[in-house]
Amino acid sequence: MAAKKGGVPGRKVVADNRKARYNYAIEDVFEAGIELRGTEVKSLRQGKSNIGESYAAEYRGEMMVYNVYIPEYTQGNRFNHEPRRPRKLLMHRRELNKLFSAVQRDGKTIVPLRVYFNEDGRAKMEVALARGKKDHDKRQTEKTRDWNREKQRVMKNQG
Repeated sequence: MAAKKGGVPGRKVVADNRKARYNYAIEDVFEAGIELRGTEVKSLRQGKSNIGESYAAEYRGEMMVYNVYIPEYTQGNRFNHEPRRPRKLLMHRRELNKLFSAVQRDGKTIVPLRVYFNEDGRAKMEVALARGKKDHDKRQTEKTRDWNREKQRVMKNQG
């Protein structure tokens, strides 16, 4: 699978959570490694994964991501991985403490944004500290987006 347009050079995006950007106001973005087992890496390299319904939470002082769908590797053996098993995210303790305190103190949410391979070929996940949007916020976001599109069209036709 080729790298998607408009991203960071050398980064191969495997899965993108566009619904999260619509439902949440993204504040801080963090990079985390993913603890993968067995054939999960091969399945990810084929570009077959979905994080649309995933979420991250604290479990025993560690960051876990739930409901990430990485399908079984078809050429693997009978001891293949579970497609929706919880996976540990690898982050520095300082970043974890910052995330956990913001969730407890401010009521924010930890949202997975995208899964990608970095320049070194390691699987990474972008997680964000986000605040949920209300319905009127979504309408305002849509109005702003539509206005910016219309403004770009007018500017392009004028110049």
